[in-house]
Amino acid sequence: MIEEKEEKIDKLLSTFHQWEQTPRESSEQVQLTKELLASCESIEWQVDELDKTIDVAARDPSWYGINDIELDKRRRWTSNARAQVGSMKKAVVAGKQSNGTSTSNLSGMRRELLRLPDSDQKERTNAYTARNNDDFISSESDRQLLLMRRSWVQAVETASCRNVRQQDEELDELSSSIVRIGDVGLTIHDELLAHDKILGELDTEMGSTSNHLDFVQKKVVMFWFYSIRSGFLDPVDVRIIIEETGIYTQHK
Repeated sequence: MIEEKEEKIDKLLSTFHQWEQTPRESSEQVQLTKELLASCESIEWQVDELDKTIDVAARDPSWYGINDIELDKRRRWTSNARAQVGSMKKAVVAGKQSNGTSTSNLSGMRRELLRLPDSDQKERTNAYTARNNDDFISSESDRQLLLMRRSWVQAVETASCRNVRQQDEELDELSSSIVRIGDVGLTIHDELLAHDKILGELDTEMGSTSNHLDFVQKKVVMFWFYSIRSGFLDPVDVRIIIEETGIYTQHK
């Protein structure tokens, strides 16, 4: 990832030198200005994202297989990259052509950014290149590892949200079922009360009817006794009627 950004910065620096050599306010310079500003904003955004990645890795360096020295080196890289791109962006925005001194300063910043040796230190180039390649490989590996971890965390969070939502739906359904069961219970209770009331009224009516029947039976028996005593009815006939109807037994 850093190697890719360095290539973009190299291309940006080349375009910036071309912009310096282009006549002021010419159509070519206007076009180059647009390209430079767009490239600067893009690289600044990428550097910011790289800073965020470094901050995440710094929370648990051992998990990502990185040490504090490597983290500091990458923070210096992003700081130098941001400073270099910011300088070119300011120059372009101001519309000023950099003189020899400013170009030299930018070249010096570029050497610091890329950690390239000066021209009188060519014997160190091969060792630096090998070490830098290792840094690129390590950086890319860490980046991929970080992306995998982020994907895993997002997957876990998504699954957790899905489970919580499903549990909420199940609890809502259970709550609705409990409410329905409660309503049915209340209905049954009301019906039982109504039935009990009906049975009570029926028992009262039956008791009243039984009392009336007893009263009538008493009157009839008394009438028969008076009739026999007065000679209006034959005792044998009355005895037969009583035995067949059972009125006397019921009265007793």
